[in-house]
Amino acid sequence: MKEKDLSTKERKKEKIRSNLENSTEEINDNWKDVNETYAEKTWCSGCSNFAILAATKKALTELAKEGNIKLKNIVVVVGIGCHAKIYDYLELSSYYALHGRVLPSLLGIKLGNPELIPIGFAGDGDTYAEGMNHFIHSCKRNVNIKLFVHNNKVFALTTGQVTPTSEKGFIGSTTPFGNYEKPLNPILIALVSGATFVARAYALDVEHLAKIMKEAILHKGFAFIDILQPCITYHNTISYFSQRIYKLEDVAHNQKSFEDAMKKALEWDYSLSQDAKIPIGIFYKVEKETFEDTLPWSKEPFWKIERKFKKEIIEEFR
Repeated sequence: MKEKDLSTKERKKEKIRSNLENSTEEINDNWKDVNETYAEKTWCSGCSNFAILAATKKALTELAKEGNIKLKNIVVVVGIGCHAKIYDYLELSSYYALHGRVLPSLLGIKLGNPELIPIGFAGDGDTYAEGMNHFIHSCKRNVNIKLFVHNNKVFALTTGQVTPTSEKGFIGSTTPFGNYEKPLNPILIALVSGATFVARAYALDVEHLAKIMKEAILHKGFAFIDILQPCITYHNTISYFSQRIYKLEDVAHNQKSFEDAMKKALEWDYSLSQDAKIPIGIFYKVEKETFEDTLPWSKEPFWKIERKFKKEIIEEFR
């Protein structure tokens, strides 16, 4: 048994060694297709997270083939929740962050190496509860990072508790008599906090979601997409959304107008009222100075900057 285990480990080491030897700059630059890993899918059967995974692969692969990005520069960051399994299924550079800390992780990656394209996937609880302070400041700073929120209006991984976007009256394991609070409106918060790219999408419209993802990734500045993602196990809103959603591109909407964006953001308050009309698409898209552009130090990745510390300074701190 020990001999078998040892040979398995050796085979894995040899595979890693071979990959490192063959991982040349030329091969990385020609990498165009986003592949899935061998990891077993553990989402519920029919989970709309599968649709978000498909849209992500489609968006990144198309951008790479169009020559707009290099996949070697993509870094996926996830938080805690059902959404985070996307980390296991995408064959890309990735990082698991703490609950609510996706955005500061994205910021650190971007400042450490501006050549990278950090993309965050987070849940509604992850972003709008534990991570709300980071969300507001990321919008305000306009850091060139991307945030895609899987908003199912429920804490699903922990089996059905309310989140800040859960509607009033929602019955969950911690609210057996119904949720007493009204849901917050993430689109409205992003707009008033200064975000330069604000969008909403529907997980089950893969083509539309992929299109918005592509625009978000190419946007210079903080790009935020609130993805309505029905949870078939703890909060199945498929029928509700499918009957009420409409696309902003099908009506006269000016993406550069803050006033128009605010009006559309106020059309739906994230409750599940029967007369609701739910706009999806890009609410607001403008270019402004990014956080990185304002920094006084070199725009080069830190690892490329030559450090010239004098010996006596180092000795002083021994």
